[in-house]
Amino acid sequence: MTIQNTAPSGPLAGVRVVELAGIGPGPFAAMLLADLGADVVRVDRPSGPGLAMAPAQRDILGRGRPSVAVDLKADGGVDLVLDLVAKADILIEGFRPGVTERLGLGPDVCLERNPKLVYGRMTGWGQDGPLAHSAGHDLNYISVAGGLDPLGRFGEAPAFPMNLLGDFGGGSLYLVTGVLAALTHARTTGQGQVVDAAITDGVAHLMAMAVTMQQNHLWDGQRGTNLLGGAAPFYDVYATSDGRHLSVGGLEPQFWAEMERLLAEAGFDDLPDRNDPAQWGALRERLAEVFGSKTQAEWAEIFEGTDACVAPVVPLTEAYAHPHNVARGTYVERDGVTQPAPAPRFSATPAELGAPPSAIGADTRAALTAWGIDDVDALIERGVAVQND
Repeated sequence: MTIQNTAPSGPLAGVRVVELAGIGPGPFAAMLLADLGADVVRVDRPSGPGLAMAPAQRDILGRGRPSVAVDLKADGGVDLVLDLVAKADILIEGFRPGVTERLGLGPDVCLERNPKLVYGRMTGWGQDGPLAHSAGHDLNYISVAGGLDPLGRFGEAPAFPMNLLGDFGGGSLYLVTGVLAALTHARTTGQGQVVDAAITDGVAHLMAMAVTMQQNHLWDGQRGTNLLGGAAPFYDVYATSDGRHLSVGGLEPQFWAEMERLLAEAGFDDLPDRNDPAQWGALRERLAEVFGSKTQAEWAEIFEGTDACVAPVVPLTEAYAHPHNVARGTYVERDGVTQPAPAPRFSATPAELGAPPSAIGADTRAALTAWGIDDVDALIERGVAVQND
């Protein structure tokens, strides 16, 4: 499915956001807001971010919003950003605590300029606490929050969840939830506020079910010993004959029964009793033998469209073309770049893919003009704002 260039639309149409550009979870949060129709302006340093995964115009996290390059050290640079803040509903930033204050763009200054502003702060450790001013990355934050230790096999080292759990799950999604909740409050009361979105807090919140299991003695807290973490042979991943894998998730009896029925039709009808934990070792060995007897494609054909809760583990490069993803347009193509489509989906205000990512400062003149900033050409001539042509 190919998406053509379209103007941003969606449920957040009319919401204005200033993004003080950073890396990782901040840009993802801004992308999500833009995907949902918000008018987001990304304020970049003229030199760009300190860590770039790809050229700015090929970085999917930068899509949907213009890049305005501002020299905050130039006379008038901070004032220019405050002019944008005065017109905004939300500001998001992802610096260490105290950085925006030192820049002259801290919450007190911004809220004085715009009392209705929602000031969203994204950090790993939060704005306070003994680790607040320490450097860190996703892996460190989820470690301390208790999210990393349970992941992986019993007796083995914890398994890396990329940066999905911390940066994007416990970070970006909680920042977006927070600023939109605060925006509702601001529009009702006229009172803005600061949203402190710490990755450690978000990951801990995501652990609510795991905490329930641990505190009710359904799980001892060790790696690979809970029902959803590899202890149960009926909720696990198995290799196929071609070196690929299947995810087997028949937790409920009716789904397991459907898997047993389909396996019996395929000639495998001698599975140990899953209801007897003493046989789980034997069951795991038998399932490994069974699923290792056919290719992933052969098993996918057997189970697809059934309630057996068995699915192929699809590599990312193949997920783009998986029939289900194609049918729903889960991945789309824009200007030769395959990327995830906006999510979630709305019946009355559908979100559409906005503008492709821009080079740093490519939109400075146009975006500042669109936001009603005065004397844009003069700002560019003085070097306060930088237009990258």
